[in-house]
Amino acid sequence: MTHRIAVVGLGLALAPHAASLKDLAGRVEVAAAVSRDPARRAAFAAAWPEVPLLDDVEPVLADPSIRSVILLTPPTTHLDLVRRCAAAGKHVLLEKPIEVTPDRAEQAVRAMEEAGLTLGVVLQHRFRPAAVALADAIEGGGLGRLLSGSVRIRWWRDDAYYAQPGRGMKARDGGGVLLTQAIHTLDLFLTLIGPVEEVFAYARTSGLRPIDTEDMVSGVLRTRAGAIATIDADTVSYPGFPERIELAFERGTAVLEGGLLRIHHKDGTLTETGTAEAMGSGTNVIGFAHDAHRAVIADFLDAVETGRPPRASGRSALPVHRAIAALLQSSADGKPSTL
Repeated sequence: MTHRIAVVGLGLALAPHAASLKDLAGRVEVAAAVSRDPARRAAFAAAWPEVPLLDDVEPVLADPSIRSVILLTPPTTHLDLVRRCAAAGKHVLLEKPIEVTPDRAEQAVRAMEEAGLTLGVVLQHRFRPAAVALADAIEGGGLGRLLSGSVRIRWWRDDAYYAQPGRGMKARDGGGVLLTQAIHTLDLFLTLIGPVEEVFAYARTSGLRPIDTEDMVSGVLRTRAGAIATIDADTVSYPGFPERIELAFERGTAVLEGGLLRIHHKDGTLTETGTAEAMGSGTNVIGFAHDAHRAVIADFLDAVETGRPPRASGRSALPVHRAIAALLQSSADGKPSTL
């Protein structure tokens, strides 16, 4: 039996999800698509003429045959929509971030947990083959203890990107480069280095575009296990460069750049996994393969059908929200922030 699912929100984030749902047509039936924007509904209808289009989510929530909802709406709408889905008994796959503050994110997670429903978050970097290989190598213990690390997300977003009403503004997005762009790579970084205890950061708005959120952040993190790490994230680096994670262990150093992993072992051997590929770091923000999104959706479906948590569950996504809030708080206070 196919899994009937509704897509709520038909904006910029739709493309990789739509391609993934087409790939998963044997498992998934798109029962409805929801947007308040007539132009977006018309664009969706051209590609999916067989899918009913709605301008309100209520018929989706009232339809008992729809098991799950993919929420692709702006972050400030997430808590209300997640609560409504929970009340209606719908599982939810939620586009990042969960919400605009850790407290609101926690409320959304708790609403789904208390309803006994599945909440997945679209943090697809965890599903990239090179990232999975690095996580497995760390988990296997062969690299030894983590000593230090760095994460670099030096991207570019042009005027056309920020021309969308509310883009880059706290009222719509809730945050800037950390919450909107770098969250994918930062989430992956945190899953690899372990719990963070303290951060110190500087966050600034460059003035290149009329926004009120940060588009440049530099910071230092200290993990619970004693490793130290740096973060460098911005959307002012033309033309945009692949994100890069470097991790120095007792027995080697791992470098993950875009989709390519290199592990330099101290015995002189080199392990390589994956390939260099476009990652949406420049003007074409959706210029990347949708394989990882497809893996996120497939894992979410497996989780719903088996009752296990998804690999990118709502609860597992809370640490990156807390870290982002701590980095911004540290910048505002001019002193270290403890998680």
